[in-house]
Formats: sequence, C-alpha cells, structure tokens
Amino acid sequence: MKYKVLGNTGLKVSELCLGTMTFGGKGFFKVMGSLGQDSVDQLVKKAVDSGINFIDTANVYSEGMSEELTGQAIRNLGLNRDDLIIATKVRGAMGQGPNDQGLTRKHIMQQVEASLKRLNTDYIDLYQIHSFDPITPFEETLNTLDDLVRSGKVRYIGGSNLSAWQLMKAVGYSKYNDKAKFVSMQSYYSLAGRDIERELVPLLDDQKIGLMVWSPLAAGLLSGKYNRNGESETGGRLTNFASFPVDRERAFNIIDVLQPMAESKGASVAQLSLAWLLHQYVVTSVIVGANKIEQLEDNLQSVNIVFTTEELKQLDEISKLPVEYPGWMLERSKR
Repeated sequence: MKYKVLGNTGLKVSELCLGTMTFGGKGFFKVMGSLGQDSVDQLVKKAVDSGINFIDTANVYSEGMSEELTGQAIRNLGLNRDDLIIATKVRGAMGQGPNDQGLTRKHIMQQVEASLKRLNTDYIDLYQIHSFDPITPFEETLNTLDDLVRSGKVRYIGGSNLSAWQLMKAVGYSKYNDKAKFVSMQSYYSLAGRDIERELVPLLDDQKIGLMVWSPLAAGLLSGKYNRNGESETGGRLTNFASFPVDRERAFNIIDVLQPMAESKGASVAQLSLAWLLHQYVVTSVIVGANKIEQLEDNLQSVNIVFTTEELKQLDEISKLPVEYPGWMLERSKR
C-alpha cells in the first residue's frame, strides 16, 4: 500500500480508502448492502491488515448504523484509533424535523456530537459536508466548521459533491477570513465518468486540494460482470440502483478495451478500472466498498497494476470527454 499526502497538509492517507456504505442496511441505503457486525469486522480487519489507514463513512449511511458498526469494529479488533484516519460527513436528513438536515450551525453541531458518539471517538480526522446547502449561507457553515477544528473535535474539513464555483467560493472565504480551509474534495470519478476533469480537477490542482474518489467502478458497471444489456448472473448494485447516470454504451466501449488488457495482466477489469484512477496525478485516495471479502481482496490488488504508456493512451482515448467550450479554447491557449 502506498500513502499520499492529503491536500496541502502533512497527513498521510492510504491510496485506497475503505468505504462503508454497505454497512448496516437500514432505510434507503439497504440497496447498497446490509452487512452486520461480523462481516464489517472482517472487512475492516482485511483492509487494515493490507495497509489501509483511511476509512470513510457518513451519518446518513443506514441512518447512523454505518458509523456505529465502524466504531464497534475498531473496538472489536483492538485497533489503535490514532493509527486510523476516520472521515465522516454531514448534510443529509437525520430526522423528520425542519432542522434535521442541511449545513446550519444548529444541525452541524448536533450531528458532529452524534457522529462522535456513534464512532466512539473523541475526534474526527476529516469532517466533510456531503453536498451543497442552497439555503444556509456558506459563511455560517464555514464558521461552524472552523469552530469545530479549533475545538479539537475535528482535525480537518473537506467537501463532497460540490461544483467548482462552490468549492472556490468556500476556499476564498476561508483564506481571506483566516478560517479552516477544505483540504479535500470527495467526488465521483471513473473511466466511465470523467466530468470533473472540466472544472474541478484544474481547481483541485491549483489550490492543492486532495481528491477522494467515490464510486470508482461507476456503481459496479466497470466491475466487468455486466453485459451491454446491463444483465448480470450474480446481480449487483446496477440491477437495484439503475438511476445512476452513466453513458452505458460508452462505458462498454471502455470495457471492450479493458477486458483483453486485464487478461494479459492476469487481473480483473475492476482492478484495472481502479488502477487507472491511481495513475491520475490529481487522485489522493480511491474509496472502495464491498459486500463480500472477496470483492475487497480483488480491489486491493489494484495497487499492484502497472500500465504501459501505450495502455494509458488507449484508455485515455476511449474514455476521454467530448470537446466542450471553453475547454477547447483553453487548450489552444497553451500552445
């Protein structure tokens, strides 16, 4: 396992991060997985034994159960809390009341305490806003997060699912008001979905903000187990979560290139899909989740994949974004 510095900090995180969306199986997130404590313990142990020190969860995952199971697994396995980088999130609805969601001072303060309790820890390494809140002023959110950093309950703050202008607005406010700044952004990125390369990637590079990738296999489409009709003998997330927006025809064109490449390397399509992300300079850590230990074991092998220059060129050509303005004009300006 390799380790990278998270954004403009000195914090070292594993290039693979254990995702916990499959933990619990309560409410909406039951479609992702419904792992109980024993299975969670096995996954966490395998991840840590393989060198992963980074675990990502969220308060909304299975209505808090994911955090509880993660915290319990750390205790059950006798792991040293300080050896781990634990990330969680705030924004989504955690109740039926009008103030049970969002990025207000009230909601954030309530939820950070609830997350600390569920995780059974005194501090959260990386506290992330799960998405944008169009109602709450960004200043209120950032001032609250800054207070949490200064209190010691949170070590670093990050964003997730933000547009480039929203992230830059946050960075600018924090910089010029001497507040804690976002050190990371968690975004969807995959060979089948390279949209963030238009605006977010240049911003992350310029501002030295780390990138955590969620759904690196495009909701399982790049696992290699689906055909062009979306059918799979073993079932999977795409079968139950068909609303994931992805150009499937384009994705299967990518898979057509990946399959012979995987066979030549004695690897899986999933491993190559993950490895491509690990070869992208802007990526700090790729979040991998699993319902079975075998899936995690397969994903862990992605850190050993090496591409030739020609293979990377092939993958770039088949997956690159369509030309769009002002991108093509900015590209010309480089010459």
